[in-house]
Amino acid sequence: MADTTVRIDGNTLRLPGGVAVRFIRTLRLPESGTHALPPGLGEFPVRRVADHADTVPREWRARGGVMLPVYLREAMWLSFGGTAEPAALQVGVGKVCAVSGKPWSDRLRREPQNYVVLPRQPWLDGINSGKGTVRQFVAVPLGMGATVEGQVTGEEVWGGVQLQSFPLKEPQLARWRQEERLRAERARAFMPSGGYGAAMPMAAAPAQGGVPAPAAAPAGGTRRAAAAMGLGVGGSMRQEVYEDDRPLSDWAGTPAGRVFVHLVTPPEWRRITGEAPPPSPVDRAAYTRAGLPWFDYYDQDAEDLAPTDTLGAVKPVGDWLGDDHEPWQAPSPGQVKPLKDAPGKPVQDGDW
Repeated sequence: MADTTVRIDGNTLRLPGGVAVRFIRTLRLPESGTHALPPGLGEFPVRRVADHADTVPREWRARGGVMLPVYLREAMWLSFGGTAEPAALQVGVGKVCAVSGKPWSDRLRREPQNYVVLPRQPWLDGINSGKGTVRQFVAVPLGMGATVEGQVTGEEVWGGVQLQSFPLKEPQLARWRQEERLRAERARAFMPSGGYGAAMPMAAAPAQGGVPAPAAAPAGGTRRAAAAMGLGVGGSMRQEVYEDDRPLSDWAGTPAGRVFVHLVTPPEWRRITGEAPPPSPVDRAAYTRAGLPWFDYYDQDAEDLAPTDTLGAVKPVGDWLGDDHEPWQAPSPGQVKPLKDAPGKPVQDGDW
């Protein structure tokens, strides 16, 4: 029987099939204009809900998964670096697909595509707005209607982020592994033995040992509801969401693993975990004045997904929260760097 366990390795979520996902803190973009990719400013800490069953809200215990702290209007992106083998990954924001704008589904779909293809897709900074752009993920509280979930469905029930992975079917995966072995052998044949430029073996995911199941939370009693957060959208940036070039039939028909990621305010994080939350987000103007890099990623061999009407109609969080008074200083051309062509505990799943 296939292992469906999701684990935390440091702050990396590891889903079955070698999928690695990290949540990266970043600078929030202005809500007008289209911008280069903002830099990563460190990882969000990730903790298992089951490890804090006596302090999390009851509905969180039911949904299982993990949690991370995020400030109001803080931006994030999802990094897929370290994913070992091909996988189709669904990304939900309040159980609305961040790629298609359709309701969350347990099946992969192509019309419109409701997943990203790993490791081809190196990261995802926001919802698919098409034409080579995405709208940045920005944290907002539930109850205002500002989340993608609230605008698309008219309700704010779930919040958070949902992830679900699908591997290749066994024959296709075996063929891919054989092609990778041949490619590695050819590379070694044309490389010097040792020294700079020598071929390095592909890093394998660290071995993951089993651990005892966490103790159940005490029954009864009262507990206050945490200040739940969801994701709305901010500024636009240049980033493609790639069209899958494999037949849909190459992918497994059922998910290998899934996880619910709860977003919590920093004060609630401290109350629930006893840990200090990360410092407040970095000031954008100070970052730019320091001359630190922004990024521009272009892949000439990939096809970008077209925008969807549903996600194209989502309004930025500023329409609910008011103008952003933090000053904006655009990076100089020299600060924009071209990219590419230009073991932990099991995470408990639950009911969602």
